[in-house]
Amino acid sequence: MMMDLDKQKKLHFDLTNVGLRAQATAAGLLQLCLELRDSGILDEPAIDRIKNAIACDIEVSAPRSVACPEYRRDVRERLDKLFAGQAKVGDAGALAFGETPETICSDNQ
Repeated sequence: MMMDLDKQKKLHFDLTNVGLRAQATAAGLLQLCLELRDSGILDEPAIDRIKNAIACDIEVSAPRSVACPEYRRDVRERLDKLFAGQAKVGDAGALAFGETPETICSDNQ
């Protein structure tokens, strides 16, 4: 079940005001979800609902120039990899511009 857009926007505003946009918070949430799944407390449908909530908030906060179905799919694929333990939480800016950690590092050298 997805939140309606007004509720999602309010939640986004509230989370931003509390300061929960930091990567440290995201890393902690990811680890908590993995621990709860591994211990059998959360099942895959619950993990999917968590990923959907995260993807919805990212989509709500995306600039109009990047908010599109492909962007949503890319966000979801990255979340799937994170929750599978296949990727690390990286720079959100890389998502918006299609960069990878390798291209970010090579651009900054």
